[in-house]
Amino acid sequence: MATSSAETRFRITATLTCVLAATLTLGACSAQTPGGDSAPTSASDTDACKRNQDAGTITYISGYGYSASAGQLDVFLAEELGYFDDLCLDVEINASGANGQQLVASGQAQFTALGSASDVMLAAANSKNLTAVATYGTTPPFSIFGNEKLESLTDLEGGSLGYFINLTPIASAMLDEAGVDVSKVEMVKMTNYDPTVVVREQVDAIVGYASNQPQSLKAQDLPFSEFLPADLGVEGTYNVMEVNSRFLDEHREVAADFMRASLKALQYCLDESDACIDKLAKLAEDNNQGAAFPRDQLARTWEVESAWVRESAGGNPGVQTEAMWEPEYALVKKYGDVKELPAIADMMDADLVADLYDGDTLTWPAK
Repeated sequence: MATSSAETRFRITATLTCVLAATLTLGACSAQTPGGDSAPTSASDTDACKRNQDAGTITYISGYGYSASAGQLDVFLAEELGYFDDLCLDVEINASGANGQQLVASGQAQFTALGSASDVMLAAANSKNLTAVATYGTTPPFSIFGNEKLESLTDLEGGSLGYFINLTPIASAMLDEAGVDVSKVEMVKMTNYDPTVVVREQVDAIVGYASNQPQSLKAQDLPFSEFLPADLGVEGTYNVMEVNSRFLDEHREVAADFMRASLKALQYCLDESDACIDKLAKLAEDNNQGAAFPRDQLARTWEVESAWVRESAGGNPGVQTEAMWEPEYALVKKYGDVKELPAIADMMDADLVADLYDGDTLTWPAK
């Protein structure tokens, strides 16, 4: 792994071995945050600082490297901008894309971000040690994009549809709402994220991420068709932060401060998009992932996803309610192939993030 000046205070763990075994000791709490807000000059002497230090290392797993997504870029930036330091939090970040849910559920990590509430629900059917503490939007991040010849999703009948890992409940609902006979569609599990396969007609369409692969095709000025959940009246959620339930029970105020720092960084990225993406791209480059996450791609992704954050029905970034999850909950029940699904209230903590705001303002320690 390359070494940079950023890494002197920000170490990214690149292997599963490191995330299970290594520790990271951060410096003393700083007096001034880069955003201009002040943190206590004597934070190391406060009860809150000692409480956060005593909690030990908090490990965050980034499910998709250095993606410019809420619940991911804000954690990187909170570390880079010193916000975790300001709150005396010792945070270790694993950017290798390891199985975040498994590590968090087992207690080997504390936080990870997921693509939608569907992912939380499907995991919750098999694990009782995960709690969602933030939902970043009410726009499903998925789309079905394909060859320009597709005029409607029913044109997939007799053709092929690619998917990653599994066919999401959102995608199943889209196909159902469009009246597609899925028995007539060949389902193909994709092995890479190259979106040009639809242009080259290797598959007719793919269930992908609206902020990523289709944006890449647009940037290359390649012709394609795209179908969004909203086009078919399908509702859902965008990105969810999960925490180990036992850690949340034992260190609730520490978990709140982790979210406070990451949400402050999220606001920075909403207000200062170019500077935020510059920093994220440099971190990716410094840690040998620059080719996978080039700046132009990160900028395209954040341009789309930042709008999803701003337009969230939850209001303030990260705030979640049971009502936000209800449409997707119904879809998981119908299409998720789960025997028992816990109640929404049992899968989320709706108060942790909401309580961090005073009106529309994220509370932050005064100088």
